[in-house]
Amino acid sequence: MNVGLCGYGRMGREIERILIARNHAVVTRIDPADPDADCSSAAAAPLRRCDVIIEFAHADGVAQNARLYAEAGVAAVVGTTGWDSLRDEVRQIVGQRIAYLVGSNFSVGANLFFRIVTHAATLANAFDEYDAAVFESHHNRKADSPSGTALTLGAKILAVMDRKTTIVDDTLRRPIESWELHVASMRVGSDPGTHTVSLDAAADTIELRHRARSRAGFALGAVRAAEWISGRRGFFTVDDMMDDMIQRQET
Repeated sequence: MNVGLCGYGRMGREIERILIARNHAVVTRIDPADPDADCSSAAAAPLRRCDVIIEFAHADGVAQNARLYAEAGVAAVVGTTGWDSLRDEVRQIVGQRIAYLVGSNFSVGANLFFRIVTHAATLANAFDEYDAAVFESHHNRKADSPSGTALTLGAKILAVMDRKTTIVDDTLRRPIESWELHVASMRVGSDPGTHTVSLDAAADTIELRHRARSRAGFALGAVRAAEWISGRRGFFTVDDMMDDMIQRQET
């Protein structure tokens, strides 16, 4: 594949390393702040040379970039977080013109973790003594808080625990309500990402944790997603890719 990178920071460079190792070509690098990038914006990039764009950039550019990708007929894998309020708009922009795959976390391990947490929360739903919470920590350069992964975990818990209806992710200066799910964050040092889900009762605590050792897992997952969407059209999530891969393994 000929691949364009939108966002050429640490993640973009790790994705480039894996692309080359898997015999793909990087034909353009887009980043307004990196002197090693080829272009400062998607509008200035040779998008039609690309089979797919892998985007890990800033949320404020997602909708405009999606429009440019659709006009150029280039597929996109988007790991940028913090734009959930624009999802319907982007879905309309994309339509069936291109393949557009989004995810808060492309790591295979993290996506297996999502499924493990969903199953555990489903079991805990039958026992009302168990409360639930999500805690995440990341390096001190991460731009958003809480992480997209933490919010995804929260949404999956809300979907299966009847007594939890609302995510609270700001500082609490009051007792938390029983229907609220607290999603808490910490920014420190160089942590590439740790997410913990607690199911807590008076008698015991169950903790489920995913800890990334590096960006390699995220980057490999993004490259796999770019390979997976080849020949497809429409708006997809990482769950669609994971479902397909698991089903193929089962058959």
